[in-house]
Amino acid sequence: MRQSRADEFLEFAAARSGHLFRSACLLTSGDTHLAEDLVQDTLGRMYVHWGRMTRIGNPAAYAQTVLVRGFLSHRRRRSATERPLGELPDRAPATGEDPALRIALLDALAQLAPKDRAVIVLRYWEDRSVEETADALHVSSAAVRTRSSRALATLRRRLGGSITELAAR
Repeated sequence: MRQSRADEFLEFAAARSGHLFRSACLLTSGDTHLAEDLVQDTLGRMYVHWGRMTRIGNPAAYAQTVLVRGFLSHRRRRSATERPLGELPDRAPATGEDPALRIALLDALAQLAPKDRAVIVLRYWEDRSVEETADALHVSSAAVRTRSSRALATLRRRLGGSITELAAR
């Protein structure tokens, strides 16, 4: 029985780790090292409680919630403000991607408050409903709508016309 749970978890982790990593990259504004740490921490927390996951209807959504909460917890730490500068990315962008657009979007996301960034990622990247986002962040639906509206306005203001110029390339 114990081995089958471990196999189930390994299958789950293999299937979801890429998606979790992409979400973590958005939350961390492109900091791939922190994103990897967040995913590893999320999967570690999931493994500890995997035997009780039968009570959770959607383990993938639960993993996403654990990831977001881990990110917000990390942002509260004093060491979270340290960021290395001047480093090249570890990976080259995939073909068909526009690096200037990606950098502009990640920079704009990085300027948002962590909770605003979490709302944007959950609502528009993860395509979650307002209620699901509110549950994941332990806030009211009204707070999600307000944060979402303000964060989108901030992104539009910061990106201005440059986003349409970058996207038209």
